[in-house]
Amino acid sequence: MQVHHILKSKATDAVVTVKSGTSIADVAKILTEKRIGTVVVSDDQQTALGILSERDIVRELATRGASCLSETADSYMTSKLVTCSRNDDADHILSQMTEGRFRHMPVIEDGKLVGLITIGDVVKARLTELAMERNALEGMIMGH
Repeated sequence: MQVHHILKSKATDAVVTVKSGTSIADVAKILTEKRIGTVVVSDDQQTALGILSERDIVRELATRGASCLSETADSYMTSKLVTCSRNDDADHILSQMTEGRFRHMPVIEDGKLVGLITIGDVVKARLTELAMERNALEGMIMGH
């Protein structure tokens, strides 16, 4: 299965972005209101400058305390992005996420942000694929 199959199966293809100067307090509000785990930092909603997760914010809160809430998204974002394209293989993506210990991956095509997949999206797609394979094998065994 490829990334574009996963993107098609998502309820929405919208990626929540914030500008680099957005305060950490505002990012935390966005994450809470939208019930998501990460935002992509982008000043033009097309170019991914970085990614900022709830884990990043909690880590800074534990280290620096509430003073970090007035800092900006670009202060704590991960700027060394691991990205994928629509044609990448889902098993490879799952392996990268597992080895890298991260849960969100921007999908980039021609330098532009076209989606975001989560480890949950990849696992769900893989489970669906396995169920279809199981049903096909059971059908073959039963002679259908």
